Amino acid sequence: MPPPSAPASTTTALSDLLAQWTESGGVTRKLAVAAALGAVAGVGTLLVVQSLSKRRSIRRLKSQVSEELFATGPSQPGTTATSAQSARSSRTAIPEELIREQLSRNYAFFGEEAMKKVRGSFVVVVGVGGVGSHAAHMLMRSGVERIRVIDFDQVTLSSLNRHAVARHSDVGTPKVSCLAKHCREIAPHVSVEVVMELFNLQSAPRLLAGNPDYVLDCIDNIQTKVELIDYCVKNGIRVLASMGAGAKADPSRIQIADISDTFEDPLARVTRKGLRVKGVEGGVPVVYSTERPGDVKLLPLEEAKVDEATDFAVLPNFRSRILPVLGTLPALFGCTMASYVITELAGYKLDPLAIKLRTKTYEKMLKDIKMQSKARNDDDVKLSVSDVGFILEEIWHGKSAVSGSLDKDKITLTRWNAQRPFEMGNIVCLTRKEAAAHAGLDPAQVAAHYGHDAVRDIERRLQGQVEALKWREP
Repeated sequence: MPPPSAPASTTTALSDLLAQWTESGGVTRKLAVAAALGAVAGVGTLLVVQSLSKRRSIRRLKSQVSEELFATGPSQPGTTATSAQSARSSRTAIPEELIREQLSRNYAFFGEEAMKKVRGSFVVVVGVGGVGSHAAHMLMRSGVERIRVIDFDQVTLSSLNRHAVARHSDVGTPKVSCLAKHCREIAPHVSVEVVMELFNLQSAPRLLAGNPDYVLDCIDNIQTKVELIDYCVKNGIRVLASMGAGAKADPSRIQIADISDTFEDPLARVTRKGLRVKGVEGGVPVVYSTERPGDVKLLPLEEAKVDEATDFAVLPNFRSRILPVLGTLPALFGCTMASYVITELAGYKLDPLAIKLRTKTYEKMLKDIKMQSKARNDDDVKLSVSDVGFILEEIWHGKSAVSGSLDKDKITLTRWNAQRPFEMGNIVCLTRKEAAAHAGLDPAQVAAHYGHDAVRDIERRLQGQVEALKWREP
């Protein structure tokens, strides 16, 4: 490949311009032109040298990574690993300028200090199948420089419809080794610690050692999932859990919510019950889908296998029947988990909107608003059912601004300033009892009644209603 050269058209145009300028000039002007041309040539040479140096660095890096991958080789089919054989892949020392260039879009998004937090973080991903492989893969691409991946299973041909990086040549190898190998090709500076082991409560202190900043639960076995979440909650480790991505197809129904607020998800329901037995009622963010289970069910066992179904499970207490999976959904679950964790690590707080799908509730609330307005001889209510849903769910998160009550049969929307009409910027969510008391307050007493901090927070959210009009109106 020929070396890059300075932009010829720019240099030629400048030379022609300077030549015309010197036609009527003396010796001094000609010397000045010569100096200017020399400076241009020097800058061009410097740019060429810098470009060649960067290309040589990249070629050396590629060669080093390829040699290490070839020397290590993939795990052989049928091999197993114990905890003693678990190992962290060595990082490849590459120039900081190349790392920063690779992460340049993230630096532009988060800024210097936030990216310092992300790059210094340690994340554990338990389960690196369809969901976990995508989560770990995007964490690595986004700047997390220490990741531990835990899984007992191997790549199969059927894994290839949903695994983030696995290829045909990886079939039969441990999922953790497969993921680490391909991650080294993408970000050699990242340390990926592989543990081919089944997570259980007894091994939790060892597998989750090292003070991880986050643990991602991407397990599909209920007992193991409950044990992992329970251990993290009771040991003060931040955890984000994935619920069921199998038998789902609608990407628009994926959302993030506290596990206590989930619905239409069979795995979330069973997990909630298991955690409740252990004393965990909530406080665990999860990625789940509100898509209602349709006609896609567990595949039936062949008649010859029914009497000895447990013999066909991967492990004892694991299901023996196969759940159909559309590969795109686990990928979206994993990317959603990675995005949530990256923003949390960076201090870029998200405020996930929990979609409740309760149109009848919004219609009833709008009817109440119109009745209240009519009692005040104000029939001009410029709100729609969509507006009511937006205000209730996105601004107030479906709960009272004062007490935090989530009971849909008790909460209502009312005017914050009783002297103003029902309009964007003046609608607050309260319980019916709180709304009745609020209606009797003098505006001058509001701060004393609720407290200055509470009033500031409520008025900030009211302002959010007004600002939302800028992008909600057609």
